[in-house]
Amino acid sequence: MVSSAIVAPILGVATPALAQDQVADQTYQFDIEADTLAAGIADIGRASGWNIAYTFNLPTIDETVQVKGSLTVPQAISHLLRGTELSYKVTADKSVILVDRTASATTADDGTVQLRPIDVEATQTSPNAVINTLPAPYAGNMVASGGRVGMLGNKDIMDTPFSTTSFTREKIENQQAGTVADVAKQDPSVRVSSSSGGMLDAYYIRGFPINIGNSSDIAFDGIYGVTPSYRIMSDLAERVEVVKGPTALIYGMAPNSAVGGTINIVPKRAGDEDLTAIKGTFGRGEQAGAHADVGRRFGENNEFGIRLNAGYSDGDTALDNQTRTARLGSAALDYRGEDFRATLDLINQREDFNAPSREVRLAAGVALPDAPNGARNITQAWEWSETEDNTALLRAEYDINDSLMVFGGLGGGISEVDRLFGYPVIQNSAGDTSDTPSRYVFKSYRWSSDAGIRVQFDTAAVNHSLTLQANYYGDRLKKGSANGVGLTSNIYDPINRPAQSVAKPSNIVTRSKNTITGVALADTLSVWDERVQLTLGARQQRVETDNFDANGAASDSYDESALSPMAGIVVKPWEHVSVYTNYAEGLSKGDIAPNTANNAGEALAPYVTKQYEAGVKLDFDTVATTASVFQITKPFGQLNAGNVYTSDGEQRNRGIELNVFGEVSPSIRLMAGAMFIDAEMTSTSSASTLGKTPVGVPDFQANVTAEWDTSFVDGLTLAGTVIHTGKQFVDAANTNSVDDWTTLDLAAYYDFEVGKTPLTVRGTVENVFDNEYWSGVNSWSMISQGAPRTFYVSLTSKF
Repeated sequence: MVSSAIVAPILGVATPALAQDQVADQTYQFDIEADTLAAGIADIGRASGWNIAYTFNLPTIDETVQVKGSLTVPQAISHLLRGTELSYKVTADKSVILVDRTASATTADDGTVQLRPIDVEATQTSPNAVINTLPAPYAGNMVASGGRVGMLGNKDIMDTPFSTTSFTREKIENQQAGTVADVAKQDPSVRVSSSSGGMLDAYYIRGFPINIGNSSDIAFDGIYGVTPSYRIMSDLAERVEVVKGPTALIYGMAPNSAVGGTINIVPKRAGDEDLTAIKGTFGRGEQAGAHADVGRRFGENNEFGIRLNAGYSDGDTALDNQTRTARLGSAALDYRGEDFRATLDLINQREDFNAPSREVRLAAGVALPDAPNGARNITQAWEWSETEDNTALLRAEYDINDSLMVFGGLGGGISEVDRLFGYPVIQNSAGDTSDTPSRYVFKSYRWSSDAGIRVQFDTAAVNHSLTLQANYYGDRLKKGSANGVGLTSNIYDPINRPAQSVAKPSNIVTRSKNTITGVALADTLSVWDERVQLTLGARQQRVETDNFDANGAASDSYDESALSPMAGIVVKPWEHVSVYTNYAEGLSKGDIAPNTANNAGEALAPYVTKQYEAGVKLDFDTVATTASVFQITKPFGQLNAGNVYTSDGEQRNRGIELNVFGEVSPSIRLMAGAMFIDAEMTSTSSASTLGKTPVGVPDFQANVTAEWDTSFVDGLTLAGTVIHTGKQFVDAANTNSVDDWTTLDLAAYYDFEVGKTPLTVRGTVENVFDNEYWSGVNSWSMISQGAPRTFYVSLTSKF
């Protein structure tokens, strides 16, 4: 590590004091008029407290450059450098290196050679700290230069033996994402398998489902059981991180047994600068809303922080007959002392629908008809859904010394659902449907905790970063239901039927209890200045389940254990190259043999998913590319020829992932990628499914997002996103399929000032050509409908 105090006199650096634990994409108030780039850089540094370094003579500029308004430091630097051949790389918290695109080295006036930029790294409270620390945004500010990798803590992408993506707050805001699903689907390895306008979001990662329901397989600040169960509004998130592949070691077994990857929500925290942001929204039909985001720090050294978020929206959506009301309230409190750090997150989220859209099913022997217009809503206007979540999480870290830290967390949530709707079944090629609305009440209670130590030490020439963690997760589901009267309709021309009044079920009883406990140990060994890093670890986990029938009587139970190992290696042979490989296991609860089996009631051991992956990551300072190949095998239960239920079924997914992101030029930013996947049922007891493609897994997925800061209007950015998804099979025998589809979204963002108040107006059109398509198939062979052309705008003021 090169200290900024040493580098500054050599490189020509604006060097105001560093503040610890700064959120890297915090906004600051700038009012700068610079006649030279050096003066502008110095002024940005003084106003923000960031180190900005450069290793070459700065070019002259013809006109005075104005940098004004509430901006992040990368945004301010991008504005200052517009029109030059210079760019930048954020190298650490509050540290930036300028990059000359025209040469890898330059010659100073005295004839000395100035080499490529030297990374300047900021200090932090502890090398082990996770709370209130974030890897810096990568050039372009769409994604971060690293992210949280479960129990391993924060890691730079070049040091991570997995394929990961961390979407920044700036990306979330510019996209005007309403939910975490809107963000996550920007990763080409992720797809959303639920319908637009429905009450929940469900996902596929690397061709395996991430199911959402009475408990969520999405982590919050590194822990399961805290996020709202059915849908997560994006205003909660500072970042949305995706770790691809099985994560049983680093996150523990997911409550719903997801094995394709983990989505982690990084909560907002108060930055060193006061923040007050007010946003008004309109669109997605005729919905209007408002959101407030306020952050403050207090204390002699700004050790106390509070970040408050509150939002409300209401109105008709883009779907026929549908209205939506949503509210969000959250409080994020934190303390950052010299040795002790703690956070407390409190969340209330509610979402109510009239006529919530639902996925459809196919009757036996019926071919899937063409998709209707995305605005068609087969749900009756009198059907409805009400969902409310209350969650909390307390986390703390304490530095015993410079190399040893203890940490722990305790949290949980309560989700309550009351709804009346059904699941339409398509009966013929004309799109006729049958349906039976049902009144369901769910109450889900979740508890989650972890505790551990993280220590750094050396043995001879080997550096160790060792983490020992114990974790606990528990949930209890209460449920009751009552059926209405069957009805018929049509997907192309929905029929309004008389309203049904279905009484709230009186018998709401406990239907299941689940407990997952585990102990994990992981060590990252590094040598040769961390050019070779080997991570080894394992987690011992126990899964206990008790199920109950509709009357609350015990029906079956489950109590099994398994060990989940992981090994990963990173080799950095050259400065900008990182090669990695891993073997990782995922864990999912084994089934209980059905009553028709000869071994009825037998609990199968947990299913062990195995991944082999290798990849290369290239970091060219302002543009990075990654490429990986993987194979994941997952067993499943089935009846064999002797009518015994066993876990000898297998799904195998093989794939190639390609990604590129960063700042192509000072005014153009790019995030693009593709996943090619060959998924196959390699072991089944049925000849009709053996060798076939698993339900809902396309062979190709691709995303491209580009942003351009226009030269003809200062402050105006134009953006576009193309998403493509290949054909997906609806049934295991591959007799029905969803066609491939492609959508185009266009957007514009404009930064300006009224008086001295900075404003940003954003406008977006999704599905510009109003394509009609089935968007996906979930793991229950239910088919989701693509969204129609949708307009929405927002106006944000930060002061």
